[in-house]
Amino acid sequence: MKFLTKIVRAVALCASLVACQSSDPVVNLGYAQYRGVTNASIGVTSYYGIRYAQPPIGDLRWQPPMDIESRNTYNPSTVMNATSHGPICVQGTPDWALANGSMLTAPLGDEDCLLLDVSVPRTPASSNLPVMVQIHGGGYTLGSSSSYPGYSLLNQSAGGLIYVAIQYRLSAFGFLSSTEIRENGIANAGLLDQRAALAWVQRNIRSFGGDPSKVTIIGGSAGGGSVMNQMILYGGVANPPFRAVVAEYPWWQPYHNNTVLEDQYRELLAATNCTNLQCLRSIDAAVLHLASQATYIAGYMAQPGMNYGYGDFYYGPSVDGNIIRDLPSNEFKQGHFTKVPLLVDREGYEGAGFSNKSETTKAEETADFQTLFPYAKQSFFDRLYELYPASSFNATFWQRQSIFGDFIINCPTYYMSTAVSDWGLPVWKMIFNAGSQFHGATVPFIFETNATLNNNATLALIMKDYFISFAVNLDPNSVSYSATPKPYWPAYQVGSSMNFTVMDVNYTMMGVVGDFDASAQCDYFHGQSYAVRN
Repeated sequence: MKFLTKIVRAVALCASLVACQSSDPVVNLGYAQYRGVTNASIGVTSYYGIRYAQPPIGDLRWQPPMDIESRNTYNPSTVMNATSHGPICVQGTPDWALANGSMLTAPLGDEDCLLLDVSVPRTPASSNLPVMVQIHGGGYTLGSSSSYPGYSLLNQSAGGLIYVAIQYRLSAFGFLSSTEIRENGIANAGLLDQRAALAWVQRNIRSFGGDPSKVTIIGGSAGGGSVMNQMILYGGVANPPFRAVVAEYPWWQPYHNNTVLEDQYRELLAATNCTNLQCLRSIDAAVLHLASQATYIAGYMAQPGMNYGYGDFYYGPSVDGNIIRDLPSNEFKQGHFTKVPLLVDREGYEGAGFSNKSETTKAEETADFQTLFPYAKQSFFDRLYELYPASSFNATFWQRQSIFGDFIINCPTYYMSTAVSDWGLPVWKMIFNAGSQFHGATVPFIFETNATLNNNATLALIMKDYFISFAVNLDPNSVSYSATPKPYWPAYQVGSSMNFTVMDVNYTMMGVVGDFDASAQCDYFHGQSYAVRN
């Protein structure tokens, strides 16, 4: 009778689960169990939507993330479904990027979104694999764990890699940083979410066959900015939860000053009819979500000048004095960053997608840049236009994209490469002028599973080989997983006979050249923190 009762209970338990098939893989984390799904065609098993922290809702809004193990609501004997993606975080779109002007619509997403996905090879090469953790981009306002799936990398790694993709609070939910937030909550909550996810990986990745001592963090755009911020978090810690960094086209958008940060907070209060943080934590989620999008419009229309300009995503990391202690440019100058090997890249026309095509005059361009560089005086602009003379460009748009691209992405790759190399650590830098040549041009070559349709399949194999080899062996040259011949990629090596050496990739060749960003333009921006905030 007792045996029959156990069978009935087991049947009832299976009936309560979305997926209860003996063939589906189950991972036991001790505090919880998850059922994943296997894609036999690409040889990958994935576990989607695993919570790494407690839902940041209600009183936990704008508070540090709390470890999921402390929630004490899981039954360790219950197998939970992890066969489909969970909800994405609340999205936000800057006013300049809205398709139909300043439309006010409720953004997609959910606050209960501190989730991650784990993908493992169906046939692992060992029981102690290196791990790549993806921090998605999207201007700190858009994106999710599914933005950059790692199936292609896992497939090419011959069972030699585990891939984790995380989500973190975005826009006003992750980067509201007013005085009241700092006094009664936390600034840069989105960056702390990322850190909490990395800590979860340290605690739990062994259960998936991963080695927590061999974690590489990777991100593109704001994801590249995020991995940079993880390097300077708390001034750069000695024992970070990662051993290497891949910063793809790292997005160093302006770290707004306290005046703008206070305006963001006041705009959110006005849009919710709240007067304080307690109210913001108590209101209905739907009201808060709609209000968060309203702040993008209010900030762009702010008088006497816009709080953020064309190409800026408004919300993002800020200097709070603790989590982020100084501007990134200053932190790298002063050596206040975590010392780990670095692979960094950028595309040929990084500023094109973030420049206003309607600008046709120098006056319009200068007014636009005054928002981006709020402390700049006339002497700053005089020198800027000397370094980027109009005669070198066939339109104002291309002059603007060159300046914006250098300031936001191109020059930061130079700052990171020189700073890390100066500390004796290996750095590899690539300038990618293939594909579209625009922001994110490397994505199809690294993350698409079938690059033969629209891209150069051979280049895709080479790119994945470089990235996998770096994650596994801390050297992009060490292993050729695809057996595709590829050029040797020398390290950056500041202070040697191979100074500022980068891999240049274009439509017809790959080869070693000097760093185009070791330039007077980048040196000028690096010395102008007082004018440009960053």
